[in-house]
Amino acid sequence: MKSILKTQLVNKFFHDPNEFHVLKDISIEVDKGELVTLVGKSGCGKSTLLYILSTMDRDYKGDLYLDNELMTHKSIDELAAIRNEKIGFVFQFHYLLQEFSCLKNVMIPALRLGKLSPQEIEAKAYERLKTLGLADQALKNASKLSGGQQQRVAIARALINDPLIIMGDEPTGNLDSKNTAIVFEIFKDLAHNAGQTIIAVTHDEDFAQKSDRIIEMKDGMII
Repeated sequence: MKSILKTQLVNKFFHDPNEFHVLKDISIEVDKGELVTLVGKSGCGKSTLLYILSTMDRDYKGDLYLDNELMTHKSIDELAAIRNEKIGFVFQFHYLLQEFSCLKNVMIPALRLGKLSPQEIEAKAYERLKTLGLADQALKNASKLSGGQQQRVAIARALINDPLIIMGDEPTGNLDSKNTAIVFEIFKDLAHNAGQTIIAVTHDEDFAQKSDRIIEMKDGMII
């Protein structure tokens, strides 16, 4: 399998108010098409690790490779461009613009990337919504959708630029068990049938157990 993401001996310190060693010698590798979950008690460092993996946190020691390219020491602007093109995000809260239609919400990252015409982006956004069973909701304002539907729109938005990797931070944390199961099936299908790499932080035991691989953390280390 092709390695999509790799860390070598990543260490992270918080310095305020006292020095605290939050991540200790983290070395992991994630392959293309793998659905990986990061688990552990609150405060174990899993969300901190996710922020480093997603290039949003640059203040660490060690090396991070994305698609075999070293991300460490790149500038804020370089990383922002890489994120927009190569990483899709799904958070616990969907962060949709409520006054925009679902279609418009999905289009935003692609419009920002600017590689396709607005017409092409609109067609692609519609296809992504169709894949997630939301074609009939495309022109509705995001505020009119249920929580589960809004989270599926957020997944469509994360997919619009064909990212190398999707990062999820508690992607089912706000959903009931039925919608959690729907989102998990979407992720599994994306990983196994579309070769989409997914890394998700989760407290949901069931979600983690069904993923391809669990990375369990405790006290800033992988156990």
